[in-house]
Amino acid sequence: MANREALRALQTRLAQRMQQVKTERPGVSWLAVDCAGQGLLFPLPQAGEIFDLGQVLPVPHTRQWLAGVVNLRGVLYAVVDLAGFLGLRLAGQAAPRERARLVALNAALGVNGALLVDSLEGLRHAADMQAEGSAEAAHDPHDNAPRPAFAQGRWRDAGGRVWQEISLAELAGQDQFLAIAG
Repeated sequence: MANREALRALQTRLAQRMQQVKTERPGVSWLAVDCAGQGLLFPLPQAGEIFDLGQVLPVPHTRQWLAGVVNLRGVLYAVVDLAGFLGLRLAGQAAPRERARLVALNAALGVNGALLVDSLEGLRHAADMQAEGSAEAAHDPHDNAPRPAFAQGRWRDAGGRVWQEISLAELAGQDQFLAIAG
């Protein structure tokens, strides 16, 4: 009896998910995160699993933005405080822990790394966002310096918040990101 109910529940969930897939808009989707008040977008295919912060062990003689290492499902990951790496948080200032999460880089990127973010902000879809044009970006006082290769396009959501797209593949290949020795 219980097996029939479980099977029926599974079939119901599958039918609902198939219906959702039919109504979803194709296109680019991102995992939206917040780092020190800055909205960032990670391409879904480049992001891995999301974990609670847990116990991060510090590593001596490394850059200040390297929070340490953590064991995630039996694999050791280097944890980068993304806000610290991007210069959004003052050196030595700790990330707020209550909503903080670790976003592992997709294994296909070849780096056992996880990004410490202040909070998850859900999923975003390109169809629901407006790309920031170069004319608008030229008037943005934060956009005076050339952006690194991992800083892709900027997007504005319906609420007016600007989001910076971050290519995790480009980030994982940056010499500065890989040079953790302090």
